[in-house]
Amino acid sequence: MKTISIIGLGWLGEPLAEKLMQRGYTIKGSTTSVDKLKRLKEKGIFSRQLQFNPHPEGESFQDLFDADVLFVNIPPRIRSLPETFHPEQIKFVKAMAEQAGVKKIIYVSATSVYPDNGQTASEDDNLDLENTGNKALLNAENILRSGKNFDLTIIRYGGLLGVDRIPGRYFSGKENVQGNTPVNYIHRDDAVNMAVWIVEKSLWNEIFNGVAPLHPLRKDVYEKNAIDLRIAPPLSYTAENSPYKVISPQKIIDTGFKFNIPNPLDFWYEKNT
Repeated sequence: MKTISIIGLGWLGEPLAEKLMQRGYTIKGSTTSVDKLKRLKEKGIFSRQLQFNPHPEGESFQDLFDADVLFVNIPPRIRSLPETFHPEQIKFVKAMAEQAGVKKIIYVSATSVYPDNGQTASEDDNLDLENTGNKALLNAENILRSGKNFDLTIIRYGGLLGVDRIPGRYFSGKENVQGNTPVNYIHRDDAVNMAVWIVEKSLWNEIFNGVAPLHPLRKDVYEKNAIDLRIAPPLSYTAENSPYKVISPQKIIDTGFKFNIPNPLDFWYEKNT
């Protein structure tokens, strides 16, 4: 039985752990919250308190790296921290994984690495630090790829939404909202299923975009959220043309993966959030 260790049992990592456990995997993982350890234990998830600041801090976390697969899911927090911070975190993760002899790593990146150039972006695009939309994440990807002695797959997720993350709520009642550009969203259910698919199909040493195949306009998503969830829509939309990109998920689709919710207009949400 394979052991999978999830560094970051948060909004995505915890339901991923539950799904993998249902499929017979032994799961362990980390949380930054000491209070969360008890709840995770009650679910049968072996967990340790661990955070990277950017060096590792926590309690008895070394055994998290005794795993067949390491799923690295650390939010980069690039808006509140220097762009050098997340790459430094990943340097420590990589060093600890190599020291423990981890053979397979999945790293959660984001489609923000692609520039907003009005084009359709795919995994074959040539990205560098001059044209990327997110230097911190691209640097982190490059650190993991450089001189590695493990199998590495990178998932570049689009906007992770659904459940209690409601895009229309973030712009409810606001003015001059950007509404005329296409979205690159993925529902959390599909994000979890995609990660499981990659593990079970042994899709290693690849990069995959995790984005729903359909790309409605932002304003259409916000307006539908307002109707479905009885929240106020934006008061107005900007008339300016904003930079955008369209992310292609064709590569993961070509492996046989099917999105359960291919259209962001159909995402489900918890109505009492």
